[in-house]
Amino acid sequence: MKKLLLLLVSASFGLISIAQEHHHHADTAATRTDSPKKSGKNKKVSSPVKKQQPAPDKFNADTAMPMDHNHGQDSVLMAHAYSRNLPMSRNGSGTGWLPDASPMYMYMQGNKTSNWMVHGNIFLRYNKQDVFGKGSRGDAKIDVPNWFMGMYNRLVGSKGLFNATAMISFDPLTVGEKGYPLLFQSGETYNGNRLVDRQHPHDLISGLSLAYTHMINKDVDITGYFGYPGEPALGPVAFMHRISALNNPDAVLGHHWQDATHIVFGVGTLGVRIKKFKLEGSIFTGREPDEDRYNFDKPRFDSYSYRLSYNPSSEWSIQVSQGFLHEPELVEPGIDVTRTSASVIRSRSLRTINWSQTLVWGMNNKNPHQSREHSILFENNLQFAKQAFYGRYEFIQKAAEELDLASSLGHRNFNIHAATIGYNHNIAPAAPIEIILGVQGTLNFPDRELKRIYGSAPVGLEIYLQLRPRRHQRP
Repeated sequence: MKKLLLLLVSASFGLISIAQEHHHHADTAATRTDSPKKSGKNKKVSSPVKKQQPAPDKFNADTAMPMDHNHGQDSVLMAHAYSRNLPMSRNGSGTGWLPDASPMYMYMQGNKTSNWMVHGNIFLRYNKQDVFGKGSRGDAKIDVPNWFMGMYNRLVGSKGLFNATAMISFDPLTVGEKGYPLLFQSGETYNGNRLVDRQHPHDLISGLSLAYTHMINKDVDITGYFGYPGEPALGPVAFMHRISALNNPDAVLGHHWQDATHIVFGVGTLGVRIKKFKLEGSIFTGREPDEDRYNFDKPRFDSYSYRLSYNPSSEWSIQVSQGFLHEPELVEPGIDVTRTSASVIRSRSLRTINWSQTLVWGMNNKNPHQSREHSILFENNLQFAKQAFYGRYEFIQKAAEELDLASSLGHRNFNIHAATIGYNHNIAPAAPIEIILGVQGTLNFPDRELKRIYGSAPVGLEIYLQLRPRRHQRP
């Protein structure tokens, strides 16, 4: 517990110091802009003729800068991580796309040719699964899910863009190597056995990637990306990076049907963007991370995927993808998985309000058994300046093996439904970081055959304190 508290205090003070430095630079820039030099007494200053300026938020594809003439030398590179011609707000996880209208919770510094940014999320929470004890699979825990990300971008010549990204998580210490309780969750292992009704912790080093993008013209980019670990072109933007899931401490139940490949040890991706479309192909390690959360797993490059992304407007992002994973589960040797997904993400901002939704379909087809398991996810987040209302609905088909029930219930799939609603409020709006108190409840609806084990409708309850960067104000 002492180590946990020390890590939390260190991470919190780190975010606060970055926030304070960010505000200091902003105040200095404002002072430099707003305070004219005095050149003499009673000297007349002629009023310049005001020229009509372009809209501040109009994106300049030739310079990867916001066209804001009022900022002058204080302008900062605001390009996407993998395109000089797209806005930074389209950044998701890996090379995935979010809608351009997505808000950004981060701190950033830089100049006209380079920038660096940091962001993250910390949840200090009490988590109780099966509140009323109707089944035998419930559990309770005080834990701290968290992640932190840093990114550096730099223009290279007149056509190039370099990106370096790193992501870490203290989950192995603050959540524990056995993960946190989450009814009907499955995926990865602990002590050589399946993790069941628990969400696994993420590795300490969750991402290290380098990328270079070359601009052919304002409508065409070619990107090369390498990560160890990194994320292949497969599935939607991972749940912790979606605005629709910003306030929810839990992973999705369909994580290993939809976006679990956001951490793979060894991935190379080649992508081509043509206007509003992007086509990518990846070769990567199909095996999921092992139980040692502090090491670098052996790269295998034995799996591959492709993805087509399309952003028809600033509010929408659509993707379809398919991956061919070689033996992803340690406890299922010889079983390959074909994973297929499609998703739609929408984000709409009105002054201080943002409304974001995500709809995801994901399917695992296990070979050679040809066993198809479907999952559907819908997330909804209504974010106000100081409070948020959010929800999540999931439908998923899980095999008896996934729930460690094959010996008692045979080899079959079960249908599971889960609905979550939550509310939170910023309790310190003047603080340099957002400090948010929240609560959420989940109502689960298991298959009839599972009710004698889980109960007819087990309830999950969570109370949390969330820490994250303030929302970035665009120039």
